[in-house]
This record gives sequence, C-alpha cells and structure tokens, in this order.
Amino acid sequence: MASGQAHPLFEEESPQPSTSVQSPQVVADDEVPGPSVPWVDPSPQPQSLGMKKKREWSDESEEEPEEELELERTPEPKDTWVVEMLCGLKMKLTRKRASSVLPEHHEAFNRLLEDPVIQKFLAWDKDLRVSDKYLLAMVIAYFSRAGLFSWQYQRIHFFLALYLASDMEEDNQAPKQDIFSFLYGKDYSRRPLFHKLRYQLICSMRWRMWVSPEEMEEIQAYDPEHWVWARDRALIS
Repeated sequence: MASGQAHPLFEEESPQPSTSVQSPQVVADDEVPGPSVPWVDPSPQPQSLGMKKKREWSDESEEEPEEELELERTPEPKDTWVVEMLCGLKMKLTRKRASSVLPEHHEAFNRLLEDPVIQKFLAWDKDLRVSDKYLLAMVIAYFSRAGLFSWQYQRIHFFLALYLASDMEEDNQAPKQDIFSFLYGKDYSRRPLFHKLRYQLICSMRWRMWVSPEEMEEIQAYDPEHWVWARDRALIS
C-alpha cells in the first residue's frame, strides 16, 4: 500500500516590530495518505446533511419488498490539525485524517456475524483465504463509507464488502472465487447480479476502496479482544 506524498512545508513569518514579541513560525505538514489504486474521484461531490442517496441495491435472494429508500448521507468527518513538534518559536502541524468508522458500523458488523450463513462461511474458510482479520477489518471500513444506516446492512453486503477487500488486497485473485462457490455452488447464473451489486457498492463509496494499515489497526483496536482478530494467517501451522 502506498502513501500519498506530503505537500511541501511552508513557513509564515510575521513582521518583527521592535516593540512586540516575535510571533511563532508555523510549519504545516499535510500528511494525507492517498489510494494506491487508479480509481480516484477527481472531483468528489461535497457532502451535506441534505444530500439524499437512494438505496437501489439489495440481495434478490433475500425476500424483501423491492422499494427504494431515500437515505440521508451522514457528513464525512473533517481532518484535524495536531501539534507534532514545538521547538522554540516554531511549531510543526500535522494533519490527522479523521476516521469515518463509528461504533454503529462495528455493531452492524457484529450483528451480521450472528447470521448462520456467515458463521458457516467463516467456519468453512479454514485457511483464511478470504476472511482473515485484515479483510474483515476492511469490511467494517467499507460499511462506514457506503452510506447506509447500520440496520440496513444485510448478509449480501458482508459478502460484497469481503469480495472487494480480497480484490484490493490479494495478489492471488483465485481465493475470492471461493465466495461464489460457497454462495452459489456451480450456479453461474447469479454471478452477474453479484457483480452488479458490487459495482453499486463501489459507486456508493465513491471508489474509495483503499484502506490504510493505520485504519485497519484503528478498527481492530476498537475491540482488540474480538474473536475475529484471531483469524491471523501467520498463526496457521
């Protein structure tokens, strides 16, 4: 995973009248990690509380009324500036990226872990080919970016997010096909629908599919004793 280049440092000096105290110089270091994938929205639309988002993607295998729900997208958290170093009359400020992951996204994830199909899938993936702790952390990150309310996330969203996570992180693309094998067996007729829903999920996240290692660690640190974080491939003998 690659990190974005920091902008050049800049310094601002205030006039130094003989009758006043010298103002401190501020050095701002804009450290914002950038995605390592080519799907970057060059002109993201501004967020507001009044922006509406239609929920048009759902799992047809789950019996639900086919109706469109208008949802209000929650505003994205704003980055903050923190003092990294204070030396004499100089301060170095670093931009700290605000995480969009909220407790409600962890709750949605935990609720889906109680789904018997998802439990069966996690038990079936004994080698953790598509469900290790990092890929599962990315599922929570994607939940925070998709814009749905926590209670709206269903079984299909878990598998869509897990498929995307594997697509982003794994060099070997074969394991993610295990998701199809588990869900549909040898029935290939439903795969186009899955890919259609996958694309809609990507669009709902505005192509922000890259998750930094720092965000993964932050997600796991929310509940470090959670049993899913023990799904570590390094521990498999």
